[in-house]
Amino acid sequence: MSAHSENEHVIGYMPYITIWLTLIGLTILTVSISLFDFGTLTIIVAMIIAIIKSIFVINIFMHIKYDSKVFLGFIIAALVILLVCLVFTATDVFFR
Repeated sequence: MSAHSENEHVIGYMPYITIWLTLIGLTILTVSISLFDFGTLTIIVAMIIAIIKSIFVINIFMHIKYDSKVFLGFIIAALVILLVCLVFTATDVFFR
């Protein structure tokens, strides 16, 4: 048995098709929400949908769900850095 075979995972076509159709549905939902005026709630809902879509893509299409937890740590670190940058930028904009 090779060292690589312990990390192998086999996924059929149905999970990919299901996630793909889910992503299409969420994209249609995002476009539909943009047609109505919900005020500041529109962008919040659109961002929540985008986060859900990115979780699907990262876990299934990028295979992070089946990889080492080190990669998950890198993704979390990148998101924390992004959040810090956004908070600093928002702080600068709102308290000028």
